Amino acid sequence: MKNTLIKAAFLVAATTLFLYSCKQVDQEPTPAGATPYPFGVPSFFSLPIIPADNPMTVEGVSLGKRLFYDDVLSGNNTQNCGSCHNPTFAFTDNGLQFSTGIDKKMGDRNSMPLINLAWEKDFFWDGRAKTLEEQALGPVENPIEMHEQWPNAVSELMANSEYPALFEKAFGTRVITKELVAKAIAQFERTMISSNSTFDIDYLIPSRTLDVIKNPQNAIERGMKIFYEHGDCWHCHGTVGDYLFTDRDFHNNGLDSIIIDKGLENVTKNPMDRGKFKTPTLRNVEFSAPYMHDGRFKTLEEVIEHYNSGVKKSTTLDPNMKELAKGLNLSAGDKQDLLQFLVSLSDKTFINNPKFKEQ
Repeated sequence: MKNTLIKAAFLVAATTLFLYSCKQVDQEPTPAGATPYPFGVPSFFSLPIIPADNPMTVEGVSLGKRLFYDDVLSGNNTQNCGSCHNPTFAFTDNGLQFSTGIDKKMGDRNSMPLINLAWEKDFFWDGRAKTLEEQALGPVENPIEMHEQWPNAVSELMANSEYPALFEKAFGTRVITKELVAKAIAQFERTMISSNSTFDIDYLIPSRTLDVIKNPQNAIERGMKIFYEHGDCWHCHGTVGDYLFTDRDFHNNGLDSIIIDKGLENVTKNPMDRGKFKTPTLRNVEFSAPYMHDGRFKTLEEVIEHYNSGVKKSTTLDPNMKELAKGLNLSAGDKQDLLQFLVSLSDKTFINNPKFKEQ
């Protein structure tokens, strides 16, 4: 029954796929004098979430990129957003388990990848920010991260010889506020679209996914079959139809039987959310080690083995994980095939895109 449902979903998705092309996103009118950003998205993605009060503009994106890489937003002017979100590592923190802030204090959660954020909702591992704009406000005043006060950061920006004019071009005002800073950064982050992996080129564009699952011919295709059938990975990472490889939801994926970091429960105060964390995208997962909210797994092989034999039971374990708690019993070859499928989601044009890197 499960396989029938998966194949039916693929059939529906396959009818909506076209040859690879970008579809333009309709947006609200931009501020006077600002240039609408030509925001094209892959035809095999759903429409992104663009707030009505923060339409994309060329000037806003450019300003957001500059702010993303400007140390002025940190308390001692030594760190910026890019310090912990390096594009080469899929916008994670340079292979580190935890990030260190300006006061040399170390956090306790792994830096999340910044990929296809225009489709996301509920940000941070625990979902404490509801919008990308709200998320952009958090690290500046976080005492473990950039440890600055927004009034101080805004004063420094206002005193800069260039920023007031840049904000006027982007938002029609020379008066800088923390809200406008967050809007600009969010605009830049929404341009970080990854859709040019081997999986996209070889399987999505020619709409071959259903045929491959029926009759896999190589390691990637065998891994794809495991992902969508026996491994059951698609429940949290499949999102058939828009191929973001995250359901944008929260799950307890069986890391611990005794849960110390309560995750989503810290936000909702609901005990049934204990140990639930945001599902990260699997796109470019090859580059974003270490893995899980606490970076406990150094390699993808360790991640695969967790789902194969290491899932731990608890009262809030995701229902789809309960079967995995018995063990998948994947062979060594199966695990290598699944690994090859995950690597096929790597998009080197994304991590090397000069539009995303500090100039």
